[in-house]
Formats: sequence, structure tokens, C-alpha cells
Amino acid sequence: MTDPIVGILGLLCIVAIVVTLFKSKTQPAIAFIVWPAILGLILVLGGRYDFDQIAAMIKSGFSSTGPTAALFVFSVLYFGIMTDAGMFDVIIGKLMKLVGDNVVGVAVVSAIIALVGHLDGGGASTFCIVIPAMLPVYKRMHMRPTTLLRIAVLSMGVLNLMPWAGPTMRAASVLGMEAGALWKTILPIQIFGIVLALVHAVLSGFQEKARGAGLHGKLAMENGEVVIEEQAATQENELARPKLFIFNILLTLAVIAMLIWDVFPSYFPFMLGCAIALFVNYGFTAKMHKKIINLHAGPALMMCSTLMGAAVLMGILTSSMGADGKVIAAKTMELPADAIPSVVRCLANLVSAALPHALGQHLPLIIGILSVPLALAFDTDSYFYGMLPVIIGIGQAFGVNALPIAVAMVVCRNCATFISPMVPATLLGTGLADVDIKDHIKASFFYVWIFSILCMLVAVVMGIMPL
Repeated sequence: MTDPIVGILGLLCIVAIVVTLFKSKTQPAIAFIVWPAILGLILVLGGRYDFDQIAAMIKSGFSSTGPTAALFVFSVLYFGIMTDAGMFDVIIGKLMKLVGDNVVGVAVVSAIIALVGHLDGGGASTFCIVIPAMLPVYKRMHMRPTTLLRIAVLSMGVLNLMPWAGPTMRAASVLGMEAGALWKTILPIQIFGIVLALVHAVLSGFQEKARGAGLHGKLAMENGEVVIEEQAATQENELARPKLFIFNILLTLAVIAMLIWDVFPSYFPFMLGCAIALFVNYGFTAKMHKKIINLHAGPALMMCSTLMGAAVLMGILTSSMGADGKVIAAKTMELPADAIPSVVRCLANLVSAALPHALGQHLPLIIGILSVPLALAFDTDSYFYGMLPVIIGIGQAFGVNALPIAVAMVVCRNCATFISPMVPATLLGTGLADVDIKDHIKASFFYVWIFSILCMLVAVVMGIMPL
């Protein structure tokens, strides 16, 4: 089975997954398992791999997503405990006093929190900061959680250009230059992107207001939920622990600080936080602890199963196979001559071959325009370590420098990082927001695409990218 055929099969697999999800035929976890499994069977029958190799590829997918699955489970459980204990009720009350009935203000606050929270470059930690803090406010204000996600991912995409963030470091390693030097080149674009992210938040706020969002908006009146300050007191419940608010806030800040510190595995701060939160808030009672855990077992299982399905998808699509039968990770830049390239590497070569030669001089612009759609098909490692070197090689044949190509791929792809189902943090964000991945992509895709093209045009105007 030739590489182009494998690339076509990979594209068909990705299209099948997207169509299945958009038509609501099944849950993401099932789609992520079934279609790659069919692809794997076809590759075996076609003589590309044997069953042992497919099994090794699937295992490699699980080895990369296992820690994130643990993060999913314990982050959901932790924030569930904090919600039960009433921590977010107090935060919501303070935020509501700050923004009042200002829908636009809520949207802008969301963008600012995402921008500041993503300074560490970690998508998972940013979602864990933004979504739990703002989602209850959005619900109270009758604003759509898909809007919250879109505001967050655009802000995060811009901050993801920092030199210590993954995409910039990967592109710099391909170029053989320091990440800081590449960042200085794209810094003007990043500044423009930050401003654009805030403008987008303002526009999103006006959109929500126009559809009737707000404490006293049309949606609140239709549902009989107009909030009067005297009626907005927090309802008492048996799980609320208002006297422990300060402790719970300090514990949450400590958990997030440990996550950003990045010394321990990402899941450990939430595991430790869950244990401490249960003991302090609900005492040394196994029955109560079981009750709390059972309350949040459903969402945690749903998120974890989605990521496990994504592990199958990423294992089969992104793993290359060495001549010794061992899996070669997607982050490997140059494969040995006798290695079997992964499905996405074959797809990358197919995309490169399909680019019209007449447009060779404009390769940075072409790849910049295509970056957002391609982000849905490539994980970060495959995109930068598999596709970027191929595109640079094509550009050299037309006399196009490598730097503008890398800038186009970094800037434009970063905008779409957190709408891609191939990025585990995206699944965490949608899970925390209780939004289907298809709804997130539908609500965000064209905004993200326009956002990326505007950033690219600014790069052209500033002379960072050629026409």
C-alpha cells in the first residue's frame, strides 16, 4: 500500500469522524474508536502493517494520553467538590456585583482571565482556571457556554505563541534557531492578536446581549428567572460549607500553582487536592466521600472515555513504525530511511503534493490559509515535526525562505489549537464546559479561521511574511 493511498485513507477517516460527530450519530469516544479501528484493519489487509504493529501503535496512543485522562477525572472531581462546598457561589456573587447586568463585561472578563491564565502556555491549566470560574456566571446570565469556549480558545491561541509554549518551541527546533528569536519575530502579530481577542470578546458580548442574555434580559424573562438582588441569595444545601470558603480558595490556588509549577505530573495536584478537600469539607466519613464521588462519576467517566477513544485515534494516525517493529513517536522530526511513515505524515506529503506549483512563491500565504482546517486533522507534534519540514523543503524549491513558512504555520495554526479534537486539552475544555466537541467546533471554527487570516494579513503588512 503506497503512502499516497495511506494519506487518502487517513483523510477519509478524519472526514468520517467529523461527519459522524456533526450529524450526532454517536458520542465522540465511539467515533474516535470505530473509524480508526476500521482504518487500522484496512491498513493490515493492505499489507501496510500487521496486527502486532497496530496493537503497538494503539498502546503508544494510550501512553501519551494516560496522564491527561487522570487529569480529566480528578479535575472534574475536584471542581465538583468545590461547587458542592459552595466556593463558586461566593465567587459568582462577587463577580455579579462587579459586572452587574453587563453581558459585555462578562465576556471581556473571560478573555482577560484566559489571557492571564495562559501565560504558562499550558492549555489544560488554563481551561481549569477559566471554565469553572466563568461557567456558572454564564449560566446565571443566560449566555451560551460555546461563547465562553470560543472567547477562551482565541485568547489562549494568541498567548500560545510565547517562546515557552509548545508550538513555538517545536517550530524553532525545526528551524534550528532559539525559540526566543522566533518569538521576537512574531511578537508584533501576538500583540495584534491580543487586541483582536479582546475586540472579539466585546463583539461576542453584544451578540449574547442581542439574543436576550443578562440577568434582566429577554431569556431571563421568558424563563421566569429575572434575578433581583434581594432574591439572589445562595440557596442552602446540605453539602455547602460557607465557613470553609477561605480555605477552599487557598487550596484551589495551591492546586493551580502546583499545576503551573510543572514539577509534579499534571494530574497529581488535583489528586492531592481532591483528597484534602474531601477530608476538610466532609470529615473522615467514607459514606459521605462515596456520595460526593458518585455525584460526579458520570461527567468524569464521559470525559475519560472520550480521551481514551482519542488515544486510539492518535495512536493509529500519528505513530510511525521502525524497521525493528518499534513505534516512532510523532515528535520525531526525521524518520529513518527504512521506517514506515505514519498516516498523518503520508497525509502531510499528500497535502504538500496537492499544492499547485504555480502558487509556490506564495507558499506561506497558502499554508497560512489552510492551517485552521488542517489543525482538525493533525496533532501538534505531527503538524510541526511531520508537516513543517516537508513544506519547508517544497518552499526551498521555489526560493521561499523557511522562516515565513514557519511563521505562517505557527501563527495561523495556534489560533485553532484548542478547537482541534486531536489536542487533548480541547477535550478537557469541552468536558468542563459540558459542551459537545461538535458544538464547540461549529460555534468557533469560522471565527477562528477569520481570526487567523487577519493575523496573517497583519504579518504581511508588517513585512514578516511575503505576499
